[in-house]
Amino acid sequence: MDGWMERRAWLPMLNQLPQEGLETPLAMAKYELEAYFAGREKTVCRLDAALGEGFEITEENGGLSIRGGETGVLYGAYALIRARACGEDLPRGVQKPYYPLRMINSWDNMDGSVERGYSGRSIWFEGGRFAYEPARIRQLGRMLASVGINVLCVNNVNVHQPAQHLLDTLLPDTARFASLLRPFGVRLMLSIDFSQPMQQGLPTADPLDEGVRAWWADTARRVWSAIPDLAGFLVKADSEHRPGPNTYGRSHAEGANMLARAIAPYGGALVWRAFVYNCMQDWRDQTTDRPRAAYDLYMPLDGAFDGNVILQVKHGPYDFQVREPLSPLLLGMKKTNLAIEFQLAQEYTGHQIDLYAMPPMWRECFDQMGKERVRAIAAVSNLGRDDNWTGHPFAAANLFAYGLFAWNPDADPEKALRQWAKLTYSLPENQTAALTGILMKSQEAYENYAATLGLCWMVTPGDHYGPNPYGYEFQAWGTYIRADRNAVGIDRTGGGTGYVNQYPEPLRSLYADAHTCPDNLLLFFHRLPYSFVMKDGRTLIQRIYDDHFLGCAQAEEMARALSGLELPFPDRKEAEERMQKQLANAREWRDIVNTFFHRFCGIADDKGRKIYD
Repeated sequence: MDGWMERRAWLPMLNQLPQEGLETPLAMAKYELEAYFAGREKTVCRLDAALGEGFEITEENGGLSIRGGETGVLYGAYALIRARACGEDLPRGVQKPYYPLRMINSWDNMDGSVERGYSGRSIWFEGGRFAYEPARIRQLGRMLASVGINVLCVNNVNVHQPAQHLLDTLLPDTARFASLLRPFGVRLMLSIDFSQPMQQGLPTADPLDEGVRAWWADTARRVWSAIPDLAGFLVKADSEHRPGPNTYGRSHAEGANMLARAIAPYGGALVWRAFVYNCMQDWRDQTTDRPRAAYDLYMPLDGAFDGNVILQVKHGPYDFQVREPLSPLLLGMKKTNLAIEFQLAQEYTGHQIDLYAMPPMWRECFDQMGKERVRAIAAVSNLGRDDNWTGHPFAAANLFAYGLFAWNPDADPEKALRQWAKLTYSLPENQTAALTGILMKSQEAYENYAATLGLCWMVTPGDHYGPNPYGYEFQAWGTYIRADRNAVGIDRTGGGTGYVNQYPEPLRSLYADAHTCPDNLLLFFHRLPYSFVMKDGRTLIQRIYDDHFLGCAQAEEMARALSGLELPFPDRKEAEERMQKQLANAREWRDIVNTFFHRFCGIADDKGRKIYD
């Protein structure tokens, strides 16, 4: 048996799915209930199309009834199994997902590589074509459905030439792939290249050109004829050298609406990424501020997008950094459908080597933004061909918890992580609590040793792993910390770049004053001398020293706690090996960053700890 079949992720059942006879969500729900309970508990599934993806679990004739739409019944089955396996109360009343689109964005390339992938090669692409084990794709659909994820975008937003064939010569293969996920209520989405008509002989991709409009309308007709339940298209345009409507002097609303109208007859959503900025910035230019870019571009277009356009906005204004403020675009645009985008792949948060449990970060985002500000949710995949799906076995906790947050943005981070730990490992209760504690502390530890006080981008260019305080300081990406012998940080107040003015009150005033700005965002919004006195009385430089020593100590504490867990092999071996890498990484962060700033300012550590000169 292949290793991935032996690794159960979080599913509280070990059986292999039959390859035939389970072609609908209802059939899958009945199978899962029978396989898990094996006659120990009587369950009945009742269809109620009015509930759609929703469900209700009630007592009936000495057993339990799950009522819902066909996909809703499947979600209800998984909710029942999850509650029983975790020893929790059953959900009461009708349960419905808050967001209709709960998406995973996969950055898989047709050659089998995965951009920012830390879990091995693509599960479904290799050699310029689909190449997969059907059983594994069905198991993937099962995993996604078990936490309520209903859309999988299979190809990289940076659409390379072979992926364009997913819409034409490879369309039958794309349709077959979609059919494997359909019994789990998981719909496909495809990333498209805005200039794709030019690959088919048209002289332009101008969104106002009638020939271009006709080409996309015909393409949509062919694609939806092959995959009637396709969720839609995902587009990255005018970003990081990708083609887009600006090439032709058109607005992003004009570009998005042209595509949206082509797919509207089929119920498709046009997801348009708002990750657009000047990626060729001169580091000498201190007026151009990358975090301003999305708001400056899109706020004037609020209300100009068609109803089936969803503007997908990264949760922070930069690029999935360890600590960023919430994107002001998520607070400002009130007439446009928005999706919030997270990154499960730990590009800047440890490459799925260092532990970084994300649910506490999501909780902060929703608490500040409010769940009603967006109509969809997306996350960049952390999946790959490794036997345990996510490289680090504990990284699966982020995928599991993401599904729960996508279904219910009021989810509790600690409860979600505890559920994952309990479902994945048969540990004594005290060890389940210890593993949950490790995960809950992981974000704070990583932030302390890698990005204290809101400092971003101090990473090795290219792979983005490990410390390099000046790695991006003179590059064109607009990613600077502006450290010198006197001060560090960027002034984003009204007297600086003005970025803070993109926020509504009271956030604007909160961030604009260095004495009220939250410590974890202080150097994101302010340029301050090393002698600046923090709220707790420490100087800025002493806080930098202390946080890096603290983060390293917290990683060491996590390692000690991990050593006491009775994890099954090979998860134990992999987790311990990666923890040793994390410890080395934390020490490098501590010593390199502290030494970097000490050499600038020449101020000694008050506590007399070793800092290398």
